[in-house]
Amino acid sequence: MTTWLMIPGAGGAGWYWHLVAERLHARGDEVVAPDLPADDPAAGVPRYVEVALAALGDRRDVVVVGQSLGGPTATEIARTRPVRRLVLTNAMIPAVGENPGDWWTASGHEEAKEAAIRAAGREDAGFDEAWEFLHDVPADVAAAGAEHQREQTDGPFRDGWSLPAWPDVPVTVVVGRDDRFFPADFQVRLARERAGVEPVVIPGGHLLALANPDGLAEALINAL
Repeated sequence: MTTWLMIPGAGGAGWYWHLVAERLHARGDEVVAPDLPADDPAAGVPRYVEVALAALGDRRDVVVVGQSLGGPTATEIARTRPVRRLVLTNAMIPAVGENPGDWWTASGHEEAKEAAIRAAGREDAGFDEAWEFLHDVPADVAAAGAEHQREQTDGPFRDGWSLPAWPDVPVTVVVGRDDRFFPADFQVRLARERAGVEPVVIPGGHLLALANPDGLAEALINAL
């Protein structure tokens, strides 16, 4: 039996993983998907790590999975706690010595997103949640998710944490082919440059666990 420690992105809702968790439970695995204190401005990556590890307890044979903003937290857990594998899905893949607040510029995200917006024939009018995040999420799932999300503070972006060293564990990167927030070609480049791996690309946008839970669960299982 594999234990999956699943770290959510912005908003900190462990509920984000529930559809994937159902599929992993069906094969006899255990899933730990904690809520993170996203609404606490004093909480950054170290606090998120503490909360996640408290939820994990003494479970063993762990695969840690991080989505979007959960990427730095999952990577730090893989560095500090024995795990079988680190999986990053549409994630902010960190670089050693880089604070999450610096990631947006250092990674080249702004340029990549602007290019994707132009390619879609849109004008950049600022953040558009429906277009960037929810375009392929079923309406009923999106509505349910709104009840679970917390307001994301800037705690992880200004707490001063940076990744001390890359974890010495196998890494899998899963990329949503249709991600409009972290464009797929941008993610592929980061996977190669920062994680040193060739990513797995599957259909789906930024919220893969809600838009394509079957595909994501299959990618996770195949990574074992």
